[in-house]
Amino acid sequence: MIKQKLIKQFIVAPDSTVDLKKFPTDWTGTKDAKKLGHDKIKRRSLRILEKNREELAEVQELIYADNTRSVLLIFQAMDAAGKDGTIRHVMAGVNPQGCQVFSFKKPSAEELDHNFLWRYMKALPERGRIGIFNRSYYEDVLVVKVHSEWLDQKRSEGKSDKEFWRERYEDISNFERHLTRNGTLILKFFLHLSKGEQKRRFLERLTNSDKYWKVSPSDMKERQFWREYQEAFERAISATSTKWAPWYIIPADRKYVARALVADIIVGAIKHLDLKYPTVSPEAMKALVAARKELEGNGKKSKARKRKRPRGEKPEPRLQPITQSSPALAQ
Repeated sequence: MIKQKLIKQFIVAPDSTVDLKKFPTDWTGTKDAKKLGHDKIKRRSLRILEKNREELAEVQELIYADNTRSVLLIFQAMDAAGKDGTIRHVMAGVNPQGCQVFSFKKPSAEELDHNFLWRYMKALPERGRIGIFNRSYYEDVLVVKVHSEWLDQKRSEGKSDKEFWRERYEDISNFERHLTRNGTLILKFFLHLSKGEQKRRFLERLTNSDKYWKVSPSDMKERQFWREYQEAFERAISATSTKWAPWYIIPADRKYVARALVADIIVGAIKHLDLKYPTVSPEAMKALVAARKELEGNGKKSKARKRKRPRGEKPEPRLQPITQSSPALAQ
């Protein structure tokens, strides 16, 4: 696990004003990291990622067994920041049955006829599952804010722009507070990419035929609004990073650093929930003991002759008595 002291530098404190220029996009370039060196940081990051993937598989099973909480992971970023890759690498060891990923595109006519949160409500994870939003309702205070011409014209008349956006931020915070009160752990990640690194990744895609599908002319067009997007992210993160649903600004220029940090934060937060495997009632315990005796051949109905063991064959291991702490009860 990464030291909590290090993790804290990426958390946006509630009621703080975010200036993205003060957050590194390449953590390997910071004073503390330079002492370690790039190669050592990469090796350590890969080890941390692998260890956390193993632990994430374990805590996911615990979430499913406990069935009292759900987890919602939100990823936001500029194009080419690595959202897809981060999700794929961090969640590689997770059981697909306990995880769901949603990527939200342009809203449909039906979705536009509802409030802006409606389509996201339908995709929330139920208890016992991990839900991932690859882009989310934050698009309605980001891309829509940069491109005001895309804003639904049905908004209440007479409101100033400042008042309208303030209320949207409030709606999001209240929505997230409602979810946390009802058992959902919310973790929000902004993958903080530099403009120079975005250019490098775009060029890589444009010169590699295997990656042509990853880039479109619209990506180039949106890059022209870099400053406007940075301001939109700053305001949205400042207004919605709360104690119950904090934002983490993750340096994304080095993919291995971003993935290690995200994985460690997720595992640490889930472990902090202090979930437990369900206990077995006395009646169910009696039935389990009876079933086990039956399988061991000690029941009244099991009087089959013992098989003569060939010379050299080891005897079967004797089963231990069932107790409430038996791992088998957690399955």
